[in-house]
Amino acid sequence: MDITVNGTAVAPPDDARVSLLDMLRDHLHLTGTKVGCNQGACGACTVLIDGRRVLSCLTLAAQAAGREVTTIEGLDPHPLQAAFVERDGLQCGYCTPGQICAAAAMIDEVRAGVPSYVTADLSAESVPFSRDEVRERMSGNLCRCGAHNGIVDAILEVADGSTV
Repeated sequence: MDITVNGTAVAPPDDARVSLLDMLRDHLHLTGTKVGCNQGACGACTVLIDGRRVLSCLTLAAQAAGREVTTIEGLDPHPLQAAFVERDGLQCGYCTPGQICAAAAMIDEVRAGVPSYVTADLSAESVPFSRDEVRERMSGNLCRCGAHNGIVDAILEVADGSTV
């Protein structure tokens, strides 16, 4: 069963042990997805599968069979990209593709009313889009340069800084 990557159907690798990260970078030459820790701790390899964020270093390519994978190349252009630049949400840029993929999915999670650890009212139909919510939800995506404040500002700008 094929994997749809950024709208194009591709055959999964013959070797069932190939990670989604390796398939994207080495087989499809989509190098926007970065290799960070290769242990699921940094978030640099974050991509979307059916709109949900996943760590591609911990996901086998075979697990994406029959599903839609979206990488940073598939999000281009996205309002978060301009907001990250405008709000200084990047310095070296290495983690930025994973940050943007994670943020795009995170905005959808909040809009769907999915609570997080810091959501005060778990029974509410909407979640307030606050700095604390963004920081908690993006905590799995590390920026070693220290651009976290700009990242949060960019996400809030795109999400309109309101309850969604």
